[in-house]
Amino acid sequence: MITTTRAMDDARSTGWGDALRWFCGAALLFALAALLFNMLVDPYGANPLRLRFQRPLMDINQRFMYPQVLRSGEFDSAVFGTSTIRLLKPSHLEAAFGGHFANFGMNAATPFEQSEAARLFIAHAPDVRNVIWSLDRSWCDPDANAPAKLLTERAFPSWLYDGSRWASIPHLFNLRTLEIGARVVMNRLGLMKERLPRDGYEVFTPPEASYDAARAAAHIWGGARPGILPVEPPFEASPATRSAWRFPALQWLEATLAALPASARLLALFPPVHIAIQAVPGSLEAAMEDECKARIARIIAHHHGTTVDFRFASPITTNDSNYWDPLHYRLPIAKLIADLLRDAAQGETAGPDFRVLANGS
Repeated sequence: MITTTRAMDDARSTGWGDALRWFCGAALLFALAALLFNMLVDPYGANPLRLRFQRPLMDINQRFMYPQVLRSGEFDSAVFGTSTIRLLKPSHLEAAFGGHFANFGMNAATPFEQSEAARLFIAHAPDVRNVIWSLDRSWCDPDANAPAKLLTERAFPSWLYDGSRWASIPHLFNLRTLEIGARVVMNRLGLMKERLPRDGYEVFTPPEASYDAARAAAHIWGGARPGILPVEPPFEASPATRSAWRFPALQWLEATLAALPASARLLALFPPVHIAIQAVPGSLEAAMEDECKARIARIIAHHHGTTVDFRFASPITTNDSNYWDPLHYRLPIAKLIADLLRDAAQGETAGPDFRVLANGS
């Protein structure tokens, strides 16, 4: 009886051991297959061992998707900035300036992230023709280089921007890459649409037919009474005080533009956010912003570019019906911005909705 029980225990132990070995072997094979799949499909188009085909952009995090296009040399003209510039349509810009445009505006992109994207584009475009860079208030933050402001809560893959293709391989071995790679394959099989077009242009705002002026006004003013009262008396800073103000992000702007070919057209703009979130006229914030704008304009002029200011009280920025919320204007305004940028590039210095702060061309 004891012998029988022991034999049963031995058989059970052997069965469990075999099952465990089969399980471990299957898990290992699955892991190796996933690693090989990730390396060959590589939805980021980064590693040198990948299969050679043009990958669709299959994830909505532009920070992961844009580097393969920035490195590709497909475009000779580009737009950089945040979501406040994403509605500029490449075809409108091509009609205004020529070239082959892509819009690399990224949602909530920090100055550091924008600089990394622009640097990658300039380094790989064979003949840069146009660069349009939208500079929002974050460029004027006195602590823009603080660790908390270098990046956002969105993941930023520095390994896709550092130029080392081999260094990207260890970063491919994760479930995120497996998921996006599967989407790439499904797209190639005709089973899934791309998430972003190659030129980056996407109408991310609601359909124009659904626009509700009352709802937009509520988003813009947050329930507060509409209107902006200037500070009286206005804040005045001495030249010494102004010179002491520091805007560390401008170092990235200067360093990035140092690599821009002299033949390229450079346009910088301060996007037209609604007056509800602009600096209050006469305030310390407004004085610092004006100083920051002036310094940016000098940097752009040094690189033979033109700086166009839309961020002031104007027919665009004071009309609630031009906006979905304080940051995001509607599609007709995007087309108007493209036209006004063309006018500024052709020598116009001011209008009701824009003013040229400097022209170094």
